[in-house]
Amino acid sequence: MTATHPPGNAREDLDQIAVAYAERWAVAGPSGRAALRDKVITVLLPFADRLARRYRLRGEPLDDLQQVARMGLVKSIDRYDPGRGSFTAFAVITINGEIKRHFRDRTWSLHVARRLQDLTLEVKAATEALGHAMARDPTTAEIAVHLGMTEDDVCRAQCGAADHTALSLALPVGDDEQELGDMLGMRDASIESMADRMTVAGLVRRLPARVQRMISLRFYGNLTQAEIAERLGISQMHVSRLLGQALSWLRAAMLSDVPPPWTGVVADDDHSKLWIRVRRTVAGATVLVSGEIDRDTAEQARLRLHEAIAHAPPSGLVVDLTRLPLVDAAGAAVLRDMAVAAALASVPIAITGMQPQVRHVLTVLGLDCGDA
Repeated sequence: MTATHPPGNAREDLDQIAVAYAERWAVAGPSGRAALRDKVITVLLPFADRLARRYRLRGEPLDDLQQVARMGLVKSIDRYDPGRGSFTAFAVITINGEIKRHFRDRTWSLHVARRLQDLTLEVKAATEALGHAMARDPTTAEIAVHLGMTEDDVCRAQCGAADHTALSLALPVGDDEQELGDMLGMRDASIESMADRMTVAGLVRRLPARVQRMISLRFYGNLTQAEIAERLGISQMHVSRLLGQALSWLRAAMLSDVPPPWTGVVADDDHSKLWIRVRRTVAGATVLVSGEIDRDTAEQARLRLHEAIAHAPPSGLVVDLTRLPLVDAAGAAVLRDMAVAAALASVPIAITGMQPQVRHVLTVLGLDCGDA
């Protein structure tokens, strides 16, 4: 927009006011300069407001434009040098520049390149001017000829104008006042569950390494329990138990502020297999059972326990099941067979450290669970 000057005496009055201000400011003290500055700003405010009103039809509130224009006026007063020419011309350029910068930097809803912003404003002004002159909407070709640019540039500017103001997603649409955001897509359940998924991922990392691998193969690799068992070289029942323990632990951990300790089977390869050792002391012998007794390890357990009974001291055996967290029907049969074999051999047996799951299975099968 080409800068214009106030007519006749108005321009001369502004220049005279500015020159007089500069002369007085040069000889005044600090307090006097501040008072002079405030006075000249107050006197020239109507001039800034008039320039702001030229832009009132561009979609911005007039109050905001006047505020920007007044800031430009203050900059003009502070930077004015009488030796460089007319104050009015300098002020018009400065104030218009501030207003245009406001439109460019503050009124766009989306970030648009500065060249495209300037181009959009030029095309908008040309469209309005040609529309008034032709009494109709100008074509893209007519705008391009008027501005001396290509039709592609005009089209880009017209598309860029859509980025100037964004619609609120809460905007009512239609007779039922449905919100615009509800028409743009569905609720994303994966986003809503993101916090829970991140929490579960952190808890899974607390589990033993092999249990983590089972969870990954089952829920991310979509392998069946039989396929996991074949890959890890263990029984399907073992896989089922470990996954069940892991899921129970994760549910408990999700509901507590401090995750509970992992009490399931130790999951590294050396300790998850059945391991039976006899420890002899002066007082007697203790049979330590670690791992699981199931259909895959039942025969091995039966042979080791019978061997321990055959070499038991007169004082008998203490069977420590502290590290035996799980048994199935085959494992319970092995323990019952151990009790029968000890009775036939007249070897006293005391069972200690029985875990809740082991006690439960033995009770269901009708085996006496009392420590003897």
